[in-house]
Amino acid sequence: MKIEQKKWTPEGGWKTLTAEPLGESPDLVFVFGGTALVKDHARFDEVRAWYPQSHVLSASTAGEIIRTEVSDDTLVLTAIKFEKTTLRFAEASITDAEESETVGKSLTRALPKDGLVHAMIFSDGLSVNGTALVKGLLSELPEHVSVTGGLVGDGARFKETVVGLDALPAEKKLVCIGFYGEHIKVGYGSLGGWDPFGVARTITKAQGNVLYELDGKPALTLYKEYLGELAGELPASGLLFPLSLKVKTETGEEVDVVRTILAVDEQAQSMTFAGDMPEGVVVRLMKANFDRLVDGASGAAGMSIESQGTGKAELAILVSCIGRKLVLKERVEEEVEAVMEKVGAQAAIVGFYSYGEISPTAPTERQCQLHNQTMTITTFRET
Repeated sequence: MKIEQKKWTPEGGWKTLTAEPLGESPDLVFVFGGTALVKDHARFDEVRAWYPQSHVLSASTAGEIIRTEVSDDTLVLTAIKFEKTTLRFAEASITDAEESETVGKSLTRALPKDGLVHAMIFSDGLSVNGTALVKGLLSELPEHVSVTGGLVGDGARFKETVVGLDALPAEKKLVCIGFYGEHIKVGYGSLGGWDPFGVARTITKAQGNVLYELDGKPALTLYKEYLGELAGELPASGLLFPLSLKVKTETGEEVDVVRTILAVDEQAQSMTFAGDMPEGVVVRLMKANFDRLVDGASGAAGMSIESQGTGKAELAILVSCIGRKLVLKERVEEEVEAVMEKVGAQAAIVGFYSYGEISPTAPTERQCQLHNQTMTITTFRET
């Protein structure tokens, strides 16, 4: 595997971060950046001119990650030449969150199954029910195939998220990448680091990913009581206090997941989350613990190395939740540094802050879940 990395900033334009150029056409080029920048024709044309024969996947973010740097409204580029691995791609569009499961099925149905090892999804972050999307993705995949990825972001604006494959990215798009062959080794890990507080409450009215009532009372009214002065900054301020709930996996096992707010409806007194909010489930508010957030990132990196097996990672793709970034503030790079300490400086690190993360909950599992407020890491190496 050969990798080349670049970064674009308004002050300095493009800067190459790797010591040596690839010297050959890469198979895949990731471009993550601020929404306006990844939609900029000039920037896209520059990337296409450098890599005319390559697949280019572009996505908007709530913050860009490259190496141990975290930035906003920049572009980070990672071009990858695989030596023994084949890639296949599937694209889809979505008009409404109710289509999420169907769209998920169509994406993984489109991937050839022979030799498929791993699938990685990059989804619109605002028009998708992540829980239903994951269910659809898994339904069309063999059990041995793992899935990771995330819902792309738009800073703390929550206005427009875009994804594109070999074209200028657009709203309501999803792209899935299939990795094929016996020589590609994939690891993954996902951990949070949030602490529960306050009383436990039961979801008494919800539909899909829209929460209407907790303990028979309007959900938004109760939530605003906890937020106090921060209530006027919803939905962004809601990222500081996500909800934790227990859900059952396909095997019947109960796991804790965290859900992040995407939107509020004052008239309906409801809140829209990134994934399902099942009626009858008990939820609790969560708050941040700085040190535990960084420890969570380190733990996720350790999980990704464990599930990959022996050998050092060559590439690490990080998808971390925007809520973590808002809490960590000037300390945000500490979680990326913690990841590098685990995966090693030899690995090329790239990623973004998201509206939702997709990964198995343990290094020994294949079936994935939608997560919020986690650091999720996918590592790759070729043998």
